[in-house]
Amino acid sequence: MDQQTLIAVIIAGLFIGIGLLFLSGSGGSSNGARVRQLSGKTSMSENLLDKMKVEDSGSRRKQIEETLGKIEERQKTKKKKAKSLESRLMQASWKTKPQTFLIISAVLAIVAGGLPFVMGLDIKLCLGLAIVIGFGFPRFFLNFAINRRQKKFTAHFADAMDIIVRGVRTGLPLGDCLKIIAHESPDPLGTEFRRVVEGESLGIPIEVCLEQLYERMPIPEVNFFATVLNIQKTTGGNLGESLSNLSGVLRGRKLLREKIKSLSAEAKMSAIIIGSLPIVVMLLITIVSPDYMAELYYTSTGQRNMMIGAGMMVMGTAMMKKMINFKF
Repeated sequence: MDQQTLIAVIIAGLFIGIGLLFLSGSGGSSNGARVRQLSGKTSMSENLLDKMKVEDSGSRRKQIEETLGKIEERQKTKKKKAKSLESRLMQASWKTKPQTFLIISAVLAIVAGGLPFVMGLDIKLCLGLAIVIGFGFPRFFLNFAINRRQKKFTAHFADAMDIIVRGVRTGLPLGDCLKIIAHESPDPLGTEFRRVVEGESLGIPIEVCLEQLYERMPIPEVNFFATVLNIQKTTGGNLGESLSNLSGVLRGRKLLREKIKSLSAEAKMSAIIIGSLPIVVMLLITIVSPDYMAELYYTSTGQRNMMIGAGMMVMGTAMMKKMINFKF
């Protein structure tokens, strides 16, 4: 190979090397640009995801607030409706109609006020007996039946929530869990949930069935249960965890109720003794010495004093009851 050919080969090699260097530099820059572009796209996608998460949480919060507002409005109307005589008879599970209940009360009032009036007692005393016996006693027994039924329902309601939690966590639908409670739980819990299951099987929405349950059993526990299911149906979420927390709250309320009952037992017994002592003493003195109590029964001054004393006793008993009853 001559000298000119060798020089030409060296120059060509130099040009090829320089070209390769430029190509690699431009490729590196393009790769860097691509990396920067990809990183920019990644950061943009992350920002979009963050914005979507914030918007999702904000919309869900608004949805929950709207649901709670609607639930509160419905609860106000339900509380007003629950105070009617028809609703209270339904809460006590009495099949008596309101007209029949009022007729029975009127008959008791006429008998309680008419017989003493025929026997010669003062009309004011007869009127007081008619009001107390005719309109007080039927409502007293009605309230007693309602409170007893609600206590039986509350005693097993937390166990029903545990049944739903276990069923949901094992894959059972909510309807099957309600059927288990309806058939396995004692009355009145089983009876009330059986009505809910029957209503749902007829095509009534579950929230309407729970509203009807609250009308028949207007206690905070049922209200909590209906609120949890309504929020879960509207916004979604873990039903098992929500009902598990509700079960813990219900058991805590039950323990607090029993603690309050034990702490206030002494005050209740004192109120019972103080309230019943004047009546017992008056009856004993009447049996032992009826002539001594004749002026109290057969004179206008004695009857007026007895009515004033009875009114003061009722006011004192009501005040003591208010003092020893704790709402939580």
